[in-house]
Amino acid sequence: MKETAQVLTPFEAVARSQVIFAHAWMVRTFVKHSEVVEDFPELMQIVRTVFDTSRALEPKVDEPLAYLAMLRKKIAKLKAAAVQFRQDAPQASDHTNFQQAVISMDGCVAELEAILASFPTPSISAMPANFRTPPNSVNISHSEASPPAE
Repeated sequence: MKETAQVLTPFEAVARSQVIFAHAWMVRTFVKHSEVVEDFPELMQIVRTVFDTSRALEPKVDEPLAYLAMLRKKIAKLKAAAVQFRQDAPQASDHTNFQQAVISMDGCVAELEAILASFPTPSISAMPANFRTPPNSVNISHSEASPPAE
């Protein structure tokens, strides 16, 4: 049986991307706080790239088309960092945690690329109205307690 891909609205794509970035952030945190980094500072590239990408996307979560455009700009650097991490991590440690972190980052990049492939960069006026209006049930904010970005 052939599985059909679910079509996401831009708001749903942002919500899904935020979940994926939560996984990438956990890899970032694991690597950043790993003692191995002291001997393998090149591992910090994935840490810096996930941080940079997340911070660039953060202020755009309520503007899906801008978020997706920014993600499109950042994805090549994130992918390159994941490729480098895949090469560097086994040299730093063969521990299962590092093996899983590599798999996780590769999965994050693949999922984000799949989301972007669903959105070729049309103008907002060409998008159906339901793609431009946020659904009430989707919460894509990092935290309800966070003050709005200015």
